[in-house]
Amino acid sequence: MLKLFPTYVLVGFLWCLHWLPLPVLRFLGAGLGRLLYRLGRERRHVALTNLRLCFPDKTEAEREQIARRHFVVFAQAVLDRTLGWWASRERIERLIRISGVEHMMVRDGRPVVLLTPHFVGLDAGGTAVSMHIVGCSVFSSQKNPVLNKLLYDGRMRFNPAVLLSRQDGMRKIVKAMKDGHQFYYLPDMDFGPKESIFAPFFGVQAATIPALSRLVRLTNARVVPVICRQVPDGYEIEVQPPWEDFPGESVEADTAFMNRFIETQVLRMPEQYFWLHKRFKTRPPGEQRFYK
Repeated sequence: MLKLFPTYVLVGFLWCLHWLPLPVLRFLGAGLGRLLYRLGRERRHVALTNLRLCFPDKTEAEREQIARRHFVVFAQAVLDRTLGWWASRERIERLIRISGVEHMMVRDGRPVVLLTPHFVGLDAGGTAVSMHIVGCSVFSSQKNPVLNKLLYDGRMRFNPAVLLSRQDGMRKIVKAMKDGHQFYYLPDMDFGPKESIFAPFFGVQAATIPALSRLVRLTNARVVPVICRQVPDGYEIEVQPPWEDFPGESVEADTAFMNRFIETQVLRMPEQYFWLHKRFKTRPPGEQRFYK
């Protein structure tokens, strides 16, 4: 119990934050983001390395500006999560606006994959989506039981979602989808070489899990993109129309198509993509490593 006391204090502090007006919360987040940029040497290096790889035509000053802005919106999104955990439903609906809900509501018997790239607003998107459907997603258990319960309860707050472990594998995801649960899928992280294939991302070979193509081929699911944008007065969650002509000729072609789609969304708001992740950590045999 004593070991967890600091965590209880942290959770109590976060609970207090959710009462603050959004402009005050964003002001605190901006200060925290600037501090993290100055002190977070390793993550600053990761973000700048990613930006150099993805935007070689930009100047170093332009990439640094994107990185600085990213730390700010990332920290603001972290503090904004307190709203999803504790704010009233009415307040959340004012701050997190969702459009295109009809694309999630097509009742033709086909499962749905909600493809959600790693933008800083993805948790706000998850909250908004959970108000409309009973979905399923992958949940990474935390070692700290207090934080684990906080994150778990936050996911389950508005609808009893099906939360699966990454270790459960594709079989349980397929079963949940066939049972009618839409899969909130985050597709764009480097999980190592074991289950990945290499596909270009901004012209750089990136280890990418080809689960989207395989899920669609197994279940005949629709792919419905969900793009989450942080804006000054909250979040705008855009549910886009389902993809046509997907899957394509091969798993490899599908995975490359998915990465190209994510590129188009990153270009709309480059500072909001999750540049703190080592997206290019896994390299093809013989290629140099990018991160120290």
